[in-house]
Amino acid sequence: MVWTLVLMACMKGGLEPPVDARRVTAIEGIPSRIAFGSCARQGKPQPILDRIVAERPDLMVYLGDNVYLDTEHEGRMHAKYRRLLRRPEFGRLRAAVPTVATWDDHDLGANDANREYPKREASKAAFVRFWGLSETSDVLHRPGIYDVHEFTNGARTLQVIMLDTRWFLDPLQENPPDRQRAYDFPFKHDYQPDHDETRTILGEAQWAWLRTQLERPADLRLIASSIQFGHTYNGYESWNNRPHEKDRLQRLIRDTGAEGVVVLSGDVHWGELSRLEPAIVDYPLYDMTSSGLNQIWKSTEYNGNRVGEVVDEEHFGLLDVDWSAPDPTVRLRLMSMEGEALVDHAFPLSTLSPQSPKN
Repeated sequence: MVWTLVLMACMKGGLEPPVDARRVTAIEGIPSRIAFGSCARQGKPQPILDRIVAERPDLMVYLGDNVYLDTEHEGRMHAKYRRLLRRPEFGRLRAAVPTVATWDDHDLGANDANREYPKREASKAAFVRFWGLSETSDVLHRPGIYDVHEFTNGARTLQVIMLDTRWFLDPLQENPPDRQRAYDFPFKHDYQPDHDETRTILGEAQWAWLRTQLERPADLRLIASSIQFGHTYNGYESWNNRPHEKDRLQRLIRDTGAEGVVVLSGDVHWGELSRLEPAIVDYPLYDMTSSGLNQIWKSTEYNGNRVGEVVDEEHFGLLDVDWSAPDPTVRLRLMSMEGEALVDHAFPLSTLSPQSPKN
């Protein structure tokens, strides 16, 4: 089956079209190499995008903070998207690689933005136009931007589930301002876990939609979450701020019998691989965080679930699958500007199954 991804539609009233704006790129069969990343300021060079093109991925997944809007002014939103559009390295990526995207706080419109951000509809309109969503896309007819893409070669199926962790997000439980950097306080940095089960990340409509997706047959399911999922608490935005929601996702994976789940995340300005050992879900859940296409923070945090080293330089993620093998190997890497694997971890796809004897 051929699944088509519209690159960038000609945009009216705000964004000028790039070269090949109306071109539709077809992916025949199933992607075997997927690049992913997040956190790229549009005003800074993005040479790592040329490195991504050199790796020849079949698909690029943007995980959020793809632009830094940080405004409630609609004209400035479009101006900042135009600035990214004019970056030649971004143009080369879009010309070479089919692309899908979700957003995080800064491309919704403000640091740590949530459902109370007053210009959500304007931000969504700019997002839809910039990323070239088809007029037939379900995203245009419901709140938020959550979406799914499926690919198959007839024998195997890949799902790419694009969550929206911002549109429905209830405000997080903040630490007192004078305690946010105090390490003798029970909860460090900005936020502490909120156990109020009425407060959500995804919202009920998205939760119901996600159940439907996980009930569909698929061999490998990539869940794109703009915020981290598999790490241990560090006081910044993540699924750990809503432990009941984090448990709910794991229960949903278990109860739907969904196999082959891998989480891809961003947001934090460093890269790492986290592994949740079998507990609620009967197989390990990997969360590969790739955050730093051109935004990097050298002061990283402890993570008790980390596999390998933390990455504090510009990088992107690569996921490779050998679909021709009876038991395909899934390989997760974080790649440097020079093409070096800074994190490299592989496992058989069969281990992401409750029936696997290895679990």
